[in-house]
Amino acid sequence: MKKFGLRSVTFAGAMLISGVAFAADCTTDKKKDDLSGEAVTALFECIKGELREGYAKGDNPWAKEYVTWGATSVRPAAPGAHGKRFLNTLVNETGLAEYLKFSDERGPMPVGSILAKESFTVSKKGKAKKGPLFFMEKVAAGTADEYDNWVYSAVQPKGKVMKIKQQFCHACHDAFEDQDNMGYPVEDVRLSSN
Repeated sequence: MKKFGLRSVTFAGAMLISGVAFAADCTTDKKKDDLSGEAVTALFECIKGELREGYAKGDNPWAKEYVTWGATSVRPAAPGAHGKRFLNTLVNETGLAEYLKFSDERGPMPVGSILAKESFTVSKKGKAKKGPLFFMEKVAAGTADEYDNWVYSAVQPKGKVMKIKQQFCHACHDAFEDQDNMGYPVEDVRLSSN
């Protein structure tokens, strides 16, 4: 049995993780919108190893190293942007301290900051489904001014580089212009910089 980091027990082909029952294939009988924070955490823990292994199969070096970056929340944030997937955001050392301020009053993120967003969703049948790994890299002024000097990229769940259009990503992130184009996890799951 995999180690999930939470109290887990296997019984008759199913798992009990922190008091929440899941089939061995990471399914639940709850609808995505009805999942408690504990259930979201348990589903993520159930698929996390497979997710990370898949991302690392490709050629993107960040997909192999992002797991060592700093966490920004206590669990994946509720569905929203990025295809209504749950997101678990990690930030490299260059940008972590600034990102954890979660403020629109600070200046731009330092050049070289990279955000990684693991993603998953839950199907109508209750199965956890792997999503892409999204990246945002802060680049020097003059490099991508039309996108506020952010470069967007993504990796498919099996490691293949995902073809994306910068304008497509920026069109949504531009709504967070006063936060240097970054959305944050909802307040109740954020880690503190203190």
